[in-house]
Amino acid sequence: MFRKIKRIFNRSSKEMSSLQEMQKILSNGGVLLDVRSNQEYEEGHLPSAICLPVYHLKTKIGEVVPNKQTTIVVYCSSGSRSKQAKMQLEQMGYQKVYNLNGGLNSIS
Repeated sequence: MFRKIKRIFNRSSKEMSSLQEMQKILSNGGVLLDVRSNQEYEEGHLPSAICLPVYHLKTKIGEVVPNKQTTIVVYCSSGSRSKQAKMQLEQMGYQKVYNLNGGLNSIS
C-alpha cells in the first residue's frame, strides 16, 4: 500500500521514481535533459540525454526544445539541480516536465 501511495505522490508532483517510467516517456517522444555541467556529462550520462546545464537553461532551452508541449525529463547527480531546472522550465511555460527522483545516484 505504501508503494502505491508513493507512486501516486510521485506522479502528482512529476517526480519519476524509476527508469521504466522514464523510458516510457522517452519512447513516446519525450526529451531527456542532463542539467549537470559539460564536464560531468562527458564523464558519463544516460543514453540519448542532451546536455543542457542548469545555468544555461533559460537562454538555450528554446533551441533544444522549442515546443513547450514536449514532455521533458530532467536529471542531475542527486536530483537537486534537476528539481531547480524543473521549476525554471515550468515557470517558462513548459507543462510536461519530470524530475528523475534522486538523480543518477538513485540508479547507479
